[in-house]
Amino acid sequence: MTAPPAAARIPAERTHHGDTVIDEYAWLADKENPETIAFLDAENAYTEAVTAGQAPLRDAIFGEIRARTQETDLSVPTRKGGWWYYSRTVEGQQYALHCRRAVRPDDSGPPGTGDADGPGGGALDGGPLDGEEILLDENELAGDGQFFSLGAFSVSPDGHLLAYSTDFAGSERFTLRVKDLVSGETAPDEIPGTFYGGAWSAGASALFYVTVDGAWRPYRVWRHLIGTPAADDVVVFEEPDERFWVGVGLTRSERFLLISASSKLTSEVWLLDAADPGGEFTVVAPRRQGVEYEVEHQVTADGTDRLLILHNDHAENFELAQVGLTQVGLAEAALGRAPLADPAAWTPVVPQRGDTRLLGVNAFAGHLVVYLRTDGVTGLRVLRADGSEHEIAFPEPVYRVSPGANPEYGARAYRLGYGSLVTPDSVYDCDTVTGELTLLRRRPVLPLPGGAGYDPADYEQHRLWATAPDGTRVPISLVCRAGMPRDGRAPFVLYGYGSYEASIDPGFSIPRLSLLDRGFGYAIAHVRGGGELGRQWYDNGKMLHKINMFTDFVACARYLAREGWTSPQRLVARGGSAGGLLMGAALNLAPDAFGAVVAQVPFVDALTSILDPSLPLTVTEWEEWGDPLHDPGVYRYMKSYSPYENIATGRAYPPVLAVTSLNDTRVLYTEPAKWIARLQAEAPGGPFLLKTEMAAGHAGRSGRYDAWHEEALVLAWITATAAAA
Repeated sequence: MTAPPAAARIPAERTHHGDTVIDEYAWLADKENPETIAFLDAENAYTEAVTAGQAPLRDAIFGEIRARTQETDLSVPTRKGGWWYYSRTVEGQQYALHCRRAVRPDDSGPPGTGDADGPGGGALDGGPLDGEEILLDENELAGDGQFFSLGAFSVSPDGHLLAYSTDFAGSERFTLRVKDLVSGETAPDEIPGTFYGGAWSAGASALFYVTVDGAWRPYRVWRHLIGTPAADDVVVFEEPDERFWVGVGLTRSERFLLISASSKLTSEVWLLDAADPGGEFTVVAPRRQGVEYEVEHQVTADGTDRLLILHNDHAENFELAQVGLTQVGLAEAALGRAPLADPAAWTPVVPQRGDTRLLGVNAFAGHLVVYLRTDGVTGLRVLRADGSEHEIAFPEPVYRVSPGANPEYGARAYRLGYGSLVTPDSVYDCDTVTGELTLLRRRPVLPLPGGAGYDPADYEQHRLWATAPDGTRVPISLVCRAGMPRDGRAPFVLYGYGSYEASIDPGFSIPRLSLLDRGFGYAIAHVRGGGELGRQWYDNGKMLHKINMFTDFVACARYLAREGWTSPQRLVARGGSAGGLLMGAALNLAPDAFGAVVAQVPFVDALTSILDPSLPLTVTEWEEWGDPLHDPGVYRYMKSYSPYENIATGRAYPPVLAVTSLNDTRVLYTEPAKWIARLQAEAPGGPFLLKTEMAAGHAGRSGRYDAWHEEALVLAWITATAAAA
């Protein structure tokens, strides 16, 4: 079967730094052009025709995902003030319900997590708690629409008002509303064009929110006075530097409103007493290029009022004397504290260490909890008021642990999340005095019809190390069925990302079981450009070191084949967004290393996008990729690896499946559309398939059943393609 015929083509010509390029598929960038939509529709029809034989397998995998999932389910309730807050899902409904139940004198812990007949009034079947109040039903809001997403969900400190925002297209542009939780009525005012999040003043008289500019950059913070028209809202902060994103929030103490302005390398924080919403925000420390910091506020049990500053210095030969720390070179993060009246008078709490990356800090009246990463594994460290400390540790070789919801400032217990490649997502409370861990909930994995149910002992996980061409050791996290033979015959999926200092931590996945139980292995390549091994791991995979990301991934693929875990023809590479760039570049670099590639919302036309400052995110991305518009060296470097420009026409390519969304504002649908069109026209091998969701955004389809169908399509394609190798 051949690809559908291309629509009429109007090439575009561009010249930068003396280099003229003819882009024969530039016409696909016009979303309003009927020819573009016709092309996408034709590609969807072609993909459906090529994969029609996989329909029974798709249905089977979807059925497995659904059967293993407890569809009517309840999150672990979180206490804030006089309420337990939680969300729940109902079998047959696409979206969640957000609820609360009043705290009762006989509540010994979160309701629904203990004995169903006990004092918590448990609801172990996932049904509603006795006395439940539904704050927001996403299913009612979504209606019959094809897409729905919630951008803000924030209850006021007094528990009386709810600010929430909705997106019905996938464009991540939200309409903000305020609901009275006492009367149940929603205010007539609607605020369109808002970004994620929002923050309440102390008395809930004012709501602060963020809007975006024409390039989808959050840049303005507004103050809305409750009960007044939205037209009267006031801008309280505007960021003119196009490298910076703006956000607004509250300290955990709820004492201060925070405005953060951050680029990829630099940040600045402004504070305002939350009890004085009409006042002026004041800067904690003026921005300095290459210096990042975050601010938290703590009022200790003895009444001491202070700021906590998580500081990161990326600037070479820069000394920050005011924190009492001298840091020269590219340093990891350090944690300091300062008097509220004198933020410049910092003293160290946790000094920087080369083997540890501090990711965040939660402040409580009696302790601090530091979120960190050491040797590629996340961790939590409790620092008590008496100066003692301990790490919250787990025995598995690879896992991920992260802060949970902890809104109660005076709480002794610390809520955290935990999971691994074989352990389902779990919620614990840690007693910060004794260190004791209490398991509140482990995500159920239900048995398939006629099956014995999920047993972690049926699977094994490993931490492996590949060696890149420059000698760098690259970690791999791997899971497979126990005792899987290493004779090269097993099909495998190798996942990668490698950008923005983001780490792909090893976690559990119900859909992945459908691969593992069909004999697949699954591995994560922790390539440079991510944050798994600290700041230098990130720095050595960005800007003019970006190619390390691609060679690391190829080295991991070669390692798995050489060690007998799989063979190149049975190895399927998978990545999304910036990980989609990784897929395209690694494929161009070594098409013989892979049997197939899945690229989801892939950033494969990187040079074209980063050259255009009018596109969403471009200017903010220059500190990640470099600025090819003004720097000829960066232009040449990006052109040397950008997947769209570097298809190897003389070498056979394996099958490729690209999945994208028409309304994606982060990676425009244009990129995979152009890439697949060029692969179909120029590259031997394939087939090269494009699947475009016509009513979705960057994260794909929004309803959980729709998302499972989309994942089943991808997993069925992976399974069938590997089997045909």
